[in-house]
Amino acid sequence: MPEGLTVYPALALIVASFFTSALTAAVGIGGGLTMLALMAYVVPPLALIPVHGLVQLGSNASRAHLLRQHTSWSAVVPFLVGAAIGASLGAMVAVQLPQSLLQIILAVFILLILWISLPTIEKANPSIIGAGGATTTFLTMFVGATGPLTALLFERLFEDRRKLVATNATAMSFQHGFKIIAFGIAGFALFEWLPFIIAMVLTGYFGTIAGTRLLEGLPEKTFRAVFKWVLTLIAIDLLRRGLFAS
Repeated sequence: MPEGLTVYPALALIVASFFTSALTAAVGIGGGLTMLALMAYVVPPLALIPVHGLVQLGSNASRAHLLRQHTSWSAVVPFLVGAAIGASLGAMVAVQLPQSLLQIILAVFILLILWISLPTIEKANPSIIGAGGATTTFLTMFVGATGPLTALLFERLFEDRRKLVATNATAMSFQHGFKIIAFGIAGFALFEWLPFIIAMVLTGYFGTIAGTRLLEGLPEKTFRAVFKWVLTLIAIDLLRRGLFAS
């Protein structure tokens, strides 16, 4: 076991990885933030963001692979360019902003986008997607899980829920990959956490398979409604954690 983590909490997180991955595969979002909240109780603070990033890299990569035929690379490529810039800037920031402030900003932004009528983006705009990739990747260096924000970026581009989930999963795979590279360069030692991370990725993979089957059977209207309300609940929880942070 890695230092700072005991057996039973580790086993609980390994089991939880199945359900959080299934949630994200079925609805497109939610699993990453749920897992981050659970890990925050038992994983040492200095290891939380990089370890969570590796677990989410595995979860998103498996989902991206299972839905690869639905991925829109015209949206992923500009996001990838922006994500590389965002990770580089995040790694160079010497003074970290308070996590509670970032959580509040992220929550308010999500709620405004969800509940205020905005013009629909009819086609993928590389500039908007690139800027979104840079911004969300910069934020993920500090808050860990920005999946809901990237999902909002792509949600207005696709009418097919499978394209939304597949494209978001591919984009998030690159985002977490860049984040791990940045933490590695900064000197975080991931080796001792690898067995635990691999176990979580494996259970997450089976959760992704289960969630993907549920995704295929969900009516489009039901998917959109669940997607919106899951995002709303996540934003409210982010706001709560930001406002009442100790």
